Amino acid sequence: MMAAPLVSPIESWAMPEKISNWAGNLVYSTDKIVYPKSVEELQKLIVQYPKMKVLGTKHCFNTIADSKDQFVSLRDMNRMVKLDTEKSEVTVEGGMKYGELAPIIDEKGFALHNLASLPHISVAGAVTTATHGSGLKNGNLSTQVVAIQFINASGEWIELKKSDGEKFNATVVGLGALGAIANITLKLQPKFQMRQWVFEKLPLSQLRDNFETIESAGYSVSLFTDWTTESINEVWIKERSSSPSAYGGKPEFFGAAAATKNVHPIIELSAENCTEQMGVDGPWYERLPHFKMGFTPSSGKELQAEYFVSKQNAVDAILAIQKIGKQISPHLFISEIRTIDGDDFWMSPCYKQPSVAIHFTLKQDWPNVSKLLPVIEKTLEPFNAKPHWGKLFTMSPAKLSTLYPKMKEFKNLVAEFDAKAKFRNAFLSRNLYGK
Repeated sequence: MMAAPLVSPIESWAMPEKISNWAGNLVYSTDKIVYPKSVEELQKLIVQYPKMKVLGTKHCFNTIADSKDQFVSLRDMNRMVKLDTEKSEVTVEGGMKYGELAPIIDEKGFALHNLASLPHISVAGAVTTATHGSGLKNGNLSTQVVAIQFINASGEWIELKKSDGEKFNATVVGLGALGAIANITLKLQPKFQMRQWVFEKLPLSQLRDNFETIESAGYSVSLFTDWTTESINEVWIKERSSSPSAYGGKPEFFGAAAATKNVHPIIELSAENCTEQMGVDGPWYERLPHFKMGFTPSSGKELQAEYFVSKQNAVDAILAIQKIGKQISPHLFISEIRTIDGDDFWMSPCYKQPSVAIHFTLKQDWPNVSKLLPVIEKTLEPFNAKPHWGKLFTMSPAKLSTLYPKMKEFKNLVAEFDAKAKFRNAFLSRNLYGK
């Protein structure tokens, strides 16, 4: 008993540091982690462990990547494997981040069609969870993929190409259930310059009456709101510099006033971490994201949830959320509304459906947020809203199964690549298998 106070601090000091996600809201269920540096090492590790998960850049807010057994991180597999200038394709390892890849391909004269609001996330992690940017004609980041190479549960190298049709479509948004993405090949386009403009306090009545026109105002358009007034706080319009600017430099946009300086989506915060605004031209990869690669994005300590509805239901869904704004706002930093084109990936929230995503950046108060999310989900239920796979939600597995017409076929594919459920964790067991 006398020795205990002396021993405990030493034991605590000697313990491995707990692994948490980017926002700090989640401490993972094991601190056992290994870092392969090659495909061969990765294959050996996958064969070695009976249960494991691949851990990316830890930007998911839920337990989709969690494991109570063993992690394999592809942090050190972050190289560009090949740049095919003739095909306009780039192949990268599973651990490469968009912020690392973008300057490399830009220097060679290429660009990606879109980026998420954060450049800090890994390509493989974003693809497998159907993460997205914005733009009526822009598919999510998964739609850039033309080939995917992963290691299945038996340690075998599996390669699928876009020409493989439905099996490829089943695999790209794989939710971490099929194996470890070793390499991924993306379609490129010629590099381009961009600029962005911000307008403040867009009347909600204008959004209701002119939604399609407002969302078509740029290559990528984001709406930010806190649901406390009859207006949208900010409209961010990102446009290619080569295109004529319909609204840039104008004093107003559908009743919203042009910002007079750079602003943060959360207006009270400094815009220092945000990408350049005020119509200043810059490379595509320094304008498509909202936040700079070298800085902490968003508010940092936060929770996130996001729901996708069909574009045709967007206005009604937004107005429905506006009606419960007083319940949401005490727990909210900011919401973002974005458009995403449809795709062919079985487990994508945008499968065969051009969509609008309503995103919530929430205060890190899970007891209250856990009560709020069911209210939001019930409000959006008439619109068959689907949650983002990498963010927080409370929707039942039974409900999820009705939203994904290919879920049964996807689970059959999982059984083919992972017969012993090596990559299955509690998140997948609950949300795909109802356990």
